[in-house]
Amino acid sequence: MTKLSLCMIVKNEQETLSKCLESVQDVVDEMIVLDTGSTDKTVEIAQQFGANVATYEWGDNFAEARNEALKYVTGDWILVLDADEILNKKVAPQLKEAIEKEENLVVNLVRQEIGSSQSPYSLVSRLFRKHPEVSFSRPYHAIIDDSVSELIKKESHWKIVDLPAITVFHYGYTPGSIASLDKFNRAQKAMEQFIKENPNDPYTCSKLGALYAQIGKDKQAIKLFKQGLKSNKADIHVLYELHYHLGNLHSKQQEKEKAIKHYQKAVEQSIMAPLKLGAYNNLGVVLQSMGDYKNAAQAYETTLKIDPSFITGYYNFAMTLSAMGRLADAVAIYEKLIALSPNYAAAYQNLGVVLFKLKKLPESSEAFKKAISLYEAQHNQEAAENLRNGLKELGIWEE
Repeated sequence: MTKLSLCMIVKNEQETLSKCLESVQDVVDEMIVLDTGSTDKTVEIAQQFGANVATYEWGDNFAEARNEALKYVTGDWILVLDADEILNKKVAPQLKEAIEKEENLVVNLVRQEIGSSQSPYSLVSRLFRKHPEVSFSRPYHAIIDDSVSELIKKESHWKIVDLPAITVFHYGYTPGSIASLDKFNRAQKAMEQFIKENPNDPYTCSKLGALYAQIGKDKQAIKLFKQGLKSNKADIHVLYELHYHLGNLHSKQQEKEKAIKHYQKAVEQSIMAPLKLGAYNNLGVVLQSMGDYKNAAQAYETTLKIDPSFITGYYNFAMTLSAMGRLADAVAIYEKLIALSPNYAAAYQNLGVVLFKLKKLPESSEAFKKAISLYEAQHNQEAAENLRNGLKELGIWEE
């Protein structure tokens, strides 16, 4: 029977580590936790779950730390998680089936980015066979991909496969998490040093460029994205990211035709459909802003075919249908949205507007009242008051 090992590096993760380890305790055969200098209860928590805990002096290099952790692994396969990630236990049977296949070297996992409406899914190479030539590289966003590529050149029988189900839930990129862990500064420092030595590395161009875009360094970001595309070395996943991020920046700068071009290039890449969700949605937003409602609606409809639970897609699709005059269709989409997200105040408000246009006044009034109630419950008094005053001006609000 194939033995599976969890392999982690941690530092001051007492807030999230328990949930992570709990999610894998019935799936893996051993837990390897490398602590890089915790001053809280991280080590104690790991030991409570029966983990083999080792210590390592942090040296500003994630690849070195991850490779150190690999030395303690005794399993046949390795699952790498961070403390702010949780394994989807429902996928465990598919995961076990994939690692039993003799030809598989790497199983790429779909990760859901919790709290991200822009790019809700990513593909990560976090499940791989223990092999002396498979190791991590790059000081930040450490990956095994470089070593795997070199190995497959020599041993071509190995396969890299994608597990299509959502396998990992990632909670680490909420604004609070980023601020508390100072991730931006650590990432920027490590990647800037790497890009000096490897200026044409498309992966780092994409990751550092995305970081620059997030902190408002748009010119530096665009330069890096274009640098990554010019290298002609990017694989399809990195090509998607480069075009996607360029689309976002051109959209932000109101360069709509350029944005559309890059979003279209992004969705043309032969990658798993869920990974394209952000590009399809943002393409719709630009088309909608240009009054091209037909193609915008088509883009939003595509997002919902890819992911029937994509809340942002429903909201944008309903808004577009309303703008097209397809009011009954808009009502149906808002109702689906509200069924999925019953506390979405703005959805109730927009539904109220559409119902009012359809002259369904009692239903419209109920939707507006629900919106105001939700705004108040969510302590958004300004939105509640603005809506209430707007309804009074229309003569359809009763205290």
